[in-house]
Amino acid sequence: MPVIDGAPPPVAPDVISRDERGRTTIRAVRLDDGLIVDGALDEAVYATVPSFGGFIQTEPTAGAPATERTEAWVFFDDTNLYITARLWDEAPEAEWVVNEMRRDSNNLSQNEGVAILLDTFYDRRNGNFFTISPIGGRADGQVSNERGYNRDWNPVWAVETGRFAGGWTFEAAFPFKSMRYRPGQSQVWGLQLRRRVRHKNETSFLTALDPGLGQTAIFQVSRSATLVGLEAPESGRPIEIKPYVIGNLSSDLNASPAISHRFAGDVGLDLKYGVTENLTADVTFNTDFAQVEADEQQVNLTRFNLFFPEKREFFLENQGTFSFGGSSGRAGDTPVMFHSRRIGLNEGREVPIVAGGRLTGRVGRFSLGLINIQTDDEPVGGALTTNFTVARVKRDLLRRSSIGAIVTHRSALASSPGASQTYGADAAFAFYENVAVTTYWATTRTTGREGQDTSYNAAFRYNGDRYGATAEHLLVDAQFAPAIGFVRRDDFRKSRGSVRFSPRPRAIEAVRKFTWEGSYTYITDAAGLVETREAEGRFETEFESSDTVEVSYTTTYDFLKTGFLIAPDITVPVGGYDFWNARAAFRLGQQRPVSGLLFAEHGSFYDGTKTTLGLGGGSFGGRIELTPQFSFEPGLSFNWIDLPQGSFLTRLVTTRAIYTISPAMFASALLQYNSSNNGLSANVRFRWEYQPGSELFVVYTEHRDTLTPRAFPQLENRAFIVKFNRLLRF
Repeated sequence: MPVIDGAPPPVAPDVISRDERGRTTIRAVRLDDGLIVDGALDEAVYATVPSFGGFIQTEPTAGAPATERTEAWVFFDDTNLYITARLWDEAPEAEWVVNEMRRDSNNLSQNEGVAILLDTFYDRRNGNFFTISPIGGRADGQVSNERGYNRDWNPVWAVETGRFAGGWTFEAAFPFKSMRYRPGQSQVWGLQLRRRVRHKNETSFLTALDPGLGQTAIFQVSRSATLVGLEAPESGRPIEIKPYVIGNLSSDLNASPAISHRFAGDVGLDLKYGVTENLTADVTFNTDFAQVEADEQQVNLTRFNLFFPEKREFFLENQGTFSFGGSSGRAGDTPVMFHSRRIGLNEGREVPIVAGGRLTGRVGRFSLGLINIQTDDEPVGGALTTNFTVARVKRDLLRRSSIGAIVTHRSALASSPGASQTYGADAAFAFYENVAVTTYWATTRTTGREGQDTSYNAAFRYNGDRYGATAEHLLVDAQFAPAIGFVRRDDFRKSRGSVRFSPRPRAIEAVRKFTWEGSYTYITDAAGLVETREAEGRFETEFESSDTVEVSYTTTYDFLKTGFLIAPDITVPVGGYDFWNARAAFRLGQQRPVSGLLFAEHGSFYDGTKTTLGLGGGSFGGRIELTPQFSFEPGLSFNWIDLPQGSFLTRLVTTRAIYTISPAMFASALLQYNSSNNGLSANVRFRWEYQPGSELFVVYTEHRDTLTPRAFPQLENRAFIVKFNRLLRF
């Protein structure tokens, strides 16, 4: 039994205790007859077991009691953990912000709702995350090391919502089979609850948290409450088998010979097995990802590589276990040592995955991750039969720190004969609530690349509510090439620092926060030649409505050692360039029926000029709500470039339409036009989770070339796919 990091356990009939430090302990109550999960809260137990509440604001008034009352309960039986609540709201339902019910939608966090964090190992670092909205929308994910979040963990659980005269209710059941936890019947877990009253733009938690943590405050697992009194069944060796069958009708006019209306079918299998109570093995045979949404198009006006995120479910689950060196696995100068898109994809073409396995979990204070995947050859793209191996280990230190190591191996390179290995060690140290230091060292061994194959990084971050500061130094050698990773740029040394001041003006009622931020970046190559200098100043106003206005000004010096092709027939020549960029942006809060980021930029650009207008981008893509079930997500980006070598215009237009029939069923269509590759594409998907964990997918994709002289763009390829899977649990 772990030592309780919190207030003394409450004594029955009490279910909550708090100490002078604000630490909180909750007592779970056993049910003899289970609970009917219908959202009604009409069982007798609600009258005999007291509730707990006393939520504390982080926004808008940090430390103040929540303005709306929350009554919550934690129950359990031999099968499930139950978390239920009655959520009072003085406003009529017509004023609530409830415009999303699709499972795992980003917009759910901007609705009225409750989030639940369960630290099932009570390691005060990692947790399982769940979100519930008043109309039954739900999301789930995994939090790793209080930083990383993987939204594509999809366990089996149930939730129903309801109404009462003063607000709304929910009942949620979390099967013990869906979670991993320490051995033994008597359990101590971490528990955090967050409530968002979105029509007031108010956020509160079960325990007091620093508002400087912003949207990720709930990831502060070490500050969560303690859950005691819980008795869980011995997990044994759970087995989940998920077979699939797929059929598709496809055409590819670019193939040789051309393919027209070819029918094909296939079967495959995913298996999940509990090796121990804390280690889980996943095995996949004849893996298929036909149901995955297409990549969102990007326009590249730099000489560096573009980063596309992983979307395939098998690789997304437990992704945080394999994160390394403080890298978020997103675009940036810091290399990503393991980027799973290197597996099963080559030159934009799918490479068949024959079979693969993954082992993840914990052994004492160690987190372990092991992946081995075997792919077949793909003659059109030139991919060879290849084995991919990744091993990751991390050991917890102190309360919130860790050290670790990673090894990767690729048996055949994508672009040349030979093999490649990556070796790395990293450390992350967290102090107080807002101070973090991360560092790593890594090297690669690649056939045909000798010497200059190292990368290292050290970074400091202080992220308080009123003040912030960062400092970083990064080296990436010219021959550093993690073959299962991603490197945006190589052969450079980077030093960067930033400072931030974010006061909350009490005298201006409409404004929640001002932010002034300045940063400076200095990059040289290994020989000391200055390649990039960049200074940026930014000012942002965040309103109580959650709308924001931002202006920024950036000056940049960029030296090109070699020219680069920025557009067809236009090459930016070798030389040093000074340019500037001014940007203005306005973001409508995501709780509004019409939301998104509108921005405009203008400045000099490689001895010419660049003007940009856009809608959406990043986490603030545009959204137009027609009903809580039907919405559009438009995105626009136009760049007018005028250079001495020539002028051109880039156009990127995306529109995603989503119709949610129920939280378990939706249809979506992603339409994209990108002038950079003259492509017009459509990806239409229907998903029905007909029972927990079992799904039916219907997918239609096509791609057309807009350069053809015909009145309508010429078809290049299309496919119609039906996929059915079934989850079997033992």
